[in-house]
Amino acid sequence: MKRTLSSLAIPGLVLATTATLLGSSALHERQAPKALNILLMGTDGRDTITAAEKRKFHAGGIACNCTDVLMLVHVSARRDHVSVVSMPRDSYADIPPYRDAPNGEERPSHPLKINGAYNEGGPALTVSTVESMSGMRIDRYLQVDFRRFIDAVNDVGGVEVCTSRTLKDSATKLNLKPGSHRLDGGPSLQYVRSRHVDTSADLGRIQRQHRFLVNALRGLRAGKALTDPVGMARVMDTLLGKGQVEQGFDAKELVQLAAALENVPAKAIEFTTVPIAGFNETRPDIGSTLAWDMERADAMFAKLRADQPLLKADADPVPKDPPGLKGYGPVRGSSLTCK
Repeated sequence: MKRTLSSLAIPGLVLATTATLLGSSALHERQAPKALNILLMGTDGRDTITAAEKRKFHAGGIACNCTDVLMLVHVSARRDHVSVVSMPRDSYADIPPYRDAPNGEERPSHPLKINGAYNEGGPALTVSTVESMSGMRIDRYLQVDFRRFIDAVNDVGGVEVCTSRTLKDSATKLNLKPGSHRLDGGPSLQYVRSRHVDTSADLGRIQRQHRFLVNALRGLRAGKALTDPVGMARVMDTLLGKGQVEQGFDAKELVQLAAALENVPAKAIEFTTVPIAGFNETRPDIGSTLAWDMERADAMFAKLRADQPLLKADADPVPKDPPGLKGYGPVRGSSLTCK
């Protein structure tokens, strides 16, 4: 799937969820920018790292060739706020009809976990599935696998994370005591992958991913990295990798956009999950799935389609840690930063 915009880009996993876009141009004439929707896909690409890294960072096992992370990033037309909506990997989805690439066979709509769309039809089917479920048009997407994530975090000198409680995961072997910790690429991967820390499972992992992203941006700003064209070009090349042509990104434009992030405060970035109603009845064909609270989800996506913030101007809710099993409402990025 290729979609082109004359000046569209996002600065990768550590920047994508807080991206702001410079205005686009056509025939050298300035046009008013439009709201943009970007889908961030964190794929289960563990085969991109070495056997030694798999052992060291406990990232072995069989890859599902699916999306472990799905975040819809809405950038307002005025570039004054960004809304990030995470969709749990086990969400029930009705996959829209599509043509199977290898044999050209038409596949009808069918039920599946949302993360399985990538395995069946790659990024194109993932995008069309999210569009169908949200009613929003996706203008661009970015894929990040284990290799790109580790290398990009190392390129920026690691990311600071903080926790008020012990975070211990039996699968990834994450073991963080209360306080602040600067994590390099491998430990950062353990942090954002851990879903066995408590009973909140994937919802708690999503919240940690949100904390990681907003603190990564904070660190880049503090170190003036966003305005370092040479350093940011290296990070962009790492993140885009072989997908640069397919994703339609230009590293030079991304460097310019990274510099523009200096003007987007954490309080103008909203993080939330799709509202969850609970668990569906387990099915033998797709297993256990989460059901979206469609009334609340439709209301949330309607706000984004209208280019409206999810939070009122004076609202600053305190995030519950760990979150409940029905997801959590929007919070400001400033409430997720290390103090």
